[in-house]
Amino acid sequence: MIIQKIELLRLSIPFTAGTAERKTLGQAQDDDAFNAASPRHRQMQSLIIKLTTDTGHIGWGEAFGHGANPATLTALQAMVAPLFIGTACRDHLATLETARRALHGFGSTGPVMYALSGIDIALWDLAAQAAGKPLYDYLGGQPRPLELYASLVSYGGDPEEVFRQVRRAREQGFGKIKLHETRYEAIAAARQALPAHEGELMVDVNCPWTVQQASDIAERLRPLELTWLEEPVWPPDDAHGLAQVRRAGVPLSAGENAAGVNGLRALFEQGAIDVAQPSVAKVGGITAMLHVFDLAREYGVKVVPHCFYFGPGLLAVAHLCTLLPQDVAVEVPFIQFEALLYPELDFKPRMNLAPVPGLGFVPDPQVLERYCIERLMID
Repeated sequence: MIIQKIELLRLSIPFTAGTAERKTLGQAQDDDAFNAASPRHRQMQSLIIKLTTDTGHIGWGEAFGHGANPATLTALQAMVAPLFIGTACRDHLATLETARRALHGFGSTGPVMYALSGIDIALWDLAAQAAGKPLYDYLGGQPRPLELYASLVSYGGDPEEVFRQVRRAREQGFGKIKLHETRYEAIAAARQALPAHEGELMVDVNCPWTVQQASDIAERLRPLELTWLEEPVWPPDDAHGLAQVRRAGVPLSAGENAAGVNGLRALFEQGAIDVAQPSVAKVGGITAMLHVFDLAREYGVKVVPHCFYFGPGLLAVAHLCTLLPQDVAVEVPFIQFEALLYPELDFKPRMNLAPVPGLGFVPDPQVLERYCIERLMID
């Protein structure tokens, strides 16, 4: 199979989050425009990559993401995608390595790496299709019903709304729930709605605090028995600072913003985290995720992939989770889309991967067309 053309599709699909007008305590912060969980957002964006071969096979990928999509699209069009036109799918690992070396001057994170991540996912999809196996089988995973955990949007720190939304998630059958809140009162309200003996509560605070502030807050949060406190320190790659906060006794997670595989390695070497959260659409695709899994085993760190997106990247994470212990759940945004791009987006507490060759991403063509806001072809 030879790659003949690459289509790039930017999607934006409206969603609701279970609040009448999404009115919350306090307003979105000025620096919150690019936080996908921000109260200000009412649409979810995706940058989808479609590789077509000379045999008519199609491989799907997703590049990070959200507010960065225009920049990633430019990187794909101008630099990344042309490197793969005319290449053989059977040589995809060597082709990816050649591309990474050619583009190394643009760094280990940012739009170029996001673009490579999306291409990587699509190439693995094609490789599994060529082998006639579902991606999980091709990777050596163990097929099983996958538990999903509900990743809530921010409700602006309103304890009453947080309590209500956590209860709503519980009533829908989700036993693992993640907040995007920073106020202690909101986090405490969530714990009241989800007692520790009834489920797991995680909190992603999106890198707001100094090391000292994070340490003080972690001490206060310790009685709430969080499964993890996610990215409490600014800047997010301060591995030494995270290691210091970890001494407060609250399990820490990070890795979504790591600079590639070696960024995760630095967190492991510093003893900075209990849970690694690489993002398949950011870190370098499935190839990089497999390297992170190997490193995490070496250092004894649990991996729970980050997954706040809804295209082929979400399915890639689900397939990858079949390589991980059974208690690892797949993160899904706790929202309701105006239209479903594919059936699995009607989120339930369990997901079953289709036993079909490749990734199994089959988008609804009408939804794809209706919500596509930009489309480019490289051939």
